[in-house]
Amino acid sequence: MAPYYFITVRYLYLHAYICSMKLSDLSETLIGSEIVKLGGEIREKIRQGQRIYNFTVGDFDPSIFPIPKELEDAIVEAYRKHFTNYPAAEGNLDLREAITSFIKQMEGLDYGPNEILVASGGRPLIYAVFRAICDRGDKIIYAVPSWNNNHYTHFVGGEHIVVEARPENNFMPSADDIKPYIKEATLISLCSPQNPTGTTFRKEQLEAICDLVLEENLRRDQSEKKLYLMYDQMYWHLTYGDIKHHDPVNLRPNMRDCTIYIDAISKVFASTGLRVGWSMGPSTVMSKMKAILTHIGAWAPMAEQKAVANFLPQRDAIKKFLANFRSELEQRLREIYEGFMKLKTQGLPVDAIAPEAAIYLTIKIDLAGKKTVDGRLVKDQSDVTAYLLNEASLAVVPFYAFGASRNSPWYRLSVGTCKEEEINEMISKLGDALGKLR
Repeated sequence: MAPYYFITVRYLYLHAYICSMKLSDLSETLIGSEIVKLGGEIREKIRQGQRIYNFTVGDFDPSIFPIPKELEDAIVEAYRKHFTNYPAAEGNLDLREAITSFIKQMEGLDYGPNEILVASGGRPLIYAVFRAICDRGDKIIYAVPSWNNNHYTHFVGGEHIVVEARPENNFMPSADDIKPYIKEATLISLCSPQNPTGTTFRKEQLEAICDLVLEENLRRDQSEKKLYLMYDQMYWHLTYGDIKHHDPVNLRPNMRDCTIYIDAISKVFASTGLRVGWSMGPSTVMSKMKAILTHIGAWAPMAEQKAVANFLPQRDAIKKFLANFRSELEQRLREIYEGFMKLKTQGLPVDAIAPEAAIYLTIKIDLAGKKTVDGRLVKDQSDVTAYLLNEASLAVVPFYAFGASRNSPWYRLSVGTCKEEEINEMISKLGDALGKLR
């Protein structure tokens, strides 16, 4: 027994030593994802057989929202034709030409193939923008709540210049919010329609921000870095009612030299797993982003590239798909919004912003400081999130997961996996859970 005992003790000490070894500053200081943490709790409850109304994921249930049939057929055909080798590092020429035609007709933006970079969805392109433009210590302006800007800024060692957007502006940053920090900034990161809020820039709001950027770049001399604007418009096809999508270059053509767009098929065609995204911007920036991504290997798969190149020219099929897709999403968003407004008229501590775009609804559930029937205090938003999950079986993502204050009572609700028949049931169960608090 003695030798075995000493070997075991030695192993435990060695294991503890290895586990305590420091890795890179980047990996040691990465912030854990609140969404991943919440997702783990949801999966465990589902595994235990509980019914959960899961409105957390910014994704689609393919059984509810399948991809366009024409795109699906094109993917199958591309694999049958054995398009399984490496694509071009910048994206296949036929796809970049198809994107050029698509964005010119659909959005009025005129970018040539050498001004377009294709990658496996929006994430690697955003990473490449930050890497290509920003050095350690550079000031990066972004608003909260917003998706992942804090993590990308951390990746490059940038200085976080955080603007807290407010509900009175539908959580979209204004020129007045940005203006105090614009001197010496290197990058402004904007998104519209926005994840997580599902809200959009009004024309005048975005024009004012563009004017700030243009004025600042005129002020800078040749020895200074230019100020760039990254514009994530992943959801721009999905706007509702009278809401119009606006973008920097259409509003201010001079923004062309300092704007980098992020776009993809991911959301507009319910194609999150197909991983085909593109960036548009100055060719000099695109070439540097391409060089970065060649070392990461974040190419969109060859077959999917061929399929998307085949699909994008099918404008009638795209318009037909979008008309139905938007209608289904908007109907769900409006039903849930109306349900929240009904709860609000009953005196319950909830609110919501009328749906504008994307697959998200901004909701407010303000329970901090209330007590349960057994006297337990719901002391902060973490407790509120847990109470919603445990008592209402409702899973939504708190805005503090997107960089907002830990005290923010606002949440993102996503309808990408929502079945219509669940909506009234969910609202009723939420109302019952809220009514138990005092």
